[in-house]
Amino acid sequence: MTLAEADLSTLVDEWLDWDQAAERLGVTPAKVRTMIRDHELAAAVPAPGAGPQVPADLIGDDGLPVKGLGGLLTLLHDGRYDDREIIAWLFTDADLPGRPIDALRENRGAEVKRRAQAMAL
Repeated sequence: MTLAEADLSTLVDEWLDWDQAAERLGVTPAKVRTMIRDHELAAAVPAPGAGPQVPADLIGDDGLPVKGLGGLLTLLHDGRYDDREIIAWLFTDADLPGRPIDALRENRGAEVKRRAQAMAL
């Protein structure tokens, strides 16, 4: 199965709509849209019929996007991955000890970025 075919509803435990994401970030829903467009956050439609949403784990406990996320998103977008594929990769337990999102949240982003660079080539 490819990243584009992954079932995001089973990979991601908690999703936030624009309003919920804005509340956690302390910004407006319009700013959330801008953050997604500027690759500071990622969003996808988790299930048919749902609107685009942001995985809750992309926002840290400090109310900011997880450290290193923006650079990682830009790197993968430059490699022609879309938000849906990136979210699937971040939340899939691969070769890292745990999922890439867990490594980012635990400030172990160097290995995640190295693997993302290899993918983007």
